[in-house]
Amino acid sequence: MMYLFFMTLINNNYSNIKSWAEEDRPREKLLSKGRRSMTDAELLAILIGSGTQNQSALDLARNVLSITNNHLGALGNISIQQLMTVKGIGEAKAITIVSALELGRRRQQSVALEEKVIKCSRHSYELISPCIGDLSHEEFWVILLNRRGVVLKHKRMTKGGFAATIVDVRQIFKWAISEQASSIILAHNHPSGTLSPSTQDIQITNSLVKAGELLEIKVLDHIIVTSQGYYSFTDEGKIV
Repeated sequence: MMYLFFMTLINNNYSNIKSWAEEDRPREKLLSKGRRSMTDAELLAILIGSGTQNQSALDLARNVLSITNNHLGALGNISIQQLMTVKGIGEAKAITIVSALELGRRRQQSVALEEKVIKCSRHSYELISPCIGDLSHEEFWVILLNRRGVVLKHKRMTKGGFAATIVDVRQIFKWAISEQASSIILAHNHPSGTLSPSTQDIQITNSLVKAGELLEIKVLDHIIVTSQGYYSFTDEGKIV
């Protein structure tokens, strides 16, 4: 009976965040040292909020990160169901994590939109990467620009499977004309991670470039996006 009493006391103290070692108290660390001092695991532990009888919130955070080998970009693709496979992560905690990661993605996208003038392939990549950089399927997007290179709009034109998506040339230029765009930039992602354009990528690009010449809407570039970086048709001399 005495043994059970002491074990209960120990477990209760473990669950009390004030009794943890300082390194296991991420909230206090953020307040005293600032958010820049925090590790990924510590920030995630704050989202998780509480641990279990045998693990702290920080332990759970490390277990969650281990799913993707501590790759935050890949963590953004994890579903609620996958997160719940981690012992101690229930639906509520999983939803909190997914929501926070989505907010981070949207913040990145809004920051990119603040720089609305496209002057080089890097600007195109920074604008479109938050939209398609970490997807597990292919999507084809188009960026519309005016004569000064200012972004008018950008949106997804088609959504495909893992390997490919279908591009409708007429639909793209119909939209560009309706928005009075002077030029466009094409973009799609490669979930496989390869940065080399496929034969189909080259054919689609050539078709759109030719159509743009007829309609006097120049195709400035075609960006292939992966989680590791990007490929620019213009930088590689495939669009002149």
